[in-house]
Amino acid sequence: MESFLSDGISHVIELAVAPVFLIAGISGALNVLSLRMGRIIDRGRRLNELHDGQEEVDQESDMEQLQLAVRAKLIHRAISLCTISALFVCLVIVSLFMDVLLDLGLQYFIAVLFVIGLLCLIAGLLIFLKEIGISATAFRFGRYNMNDQ
Repeated sequence: MESFLSDGISHVIELAVAPVFLIAGISGALNVLSLRMGRIIDRGRRLNELHDGQEEVDQESDMEQLQLAVRAKLIHRAISLCTISALFVCLVIVSLFMDVLLDLGLQYFIAVLFVIGLLCLIAGLLIFLKEIGISATAFRFGRYNMNDQ
């Protein structure tokens, strides 16, 4: 029995290596997303300070504030989905060990958890791509907009 458990656990450790690397990748993505959120918040604060006390804000500044709000909302969603993805991958790893230790037959459950985790990651990355698109179209090189070609 002890040999089976040690063989089973060593096999689970081998299986758990890939999800652990996936968690490391997700943490890198979360780092990038957090940095972008910080930059958006900093830019929003600067705009608020510039217009503090003004009753009316020009249309261009108002559009920039709206765009920052949309970008912040998208980044928040991407961070949430990537975090949920990491949590599902953690559940996969825990389920792998529980399955071996308690012989629960969780193969399909583990597969579903992993697929849900990957779908959350895909959704988070797609939202991040959308935010980057908004950011790129809003950026200006002097008086030239990236949309002008």
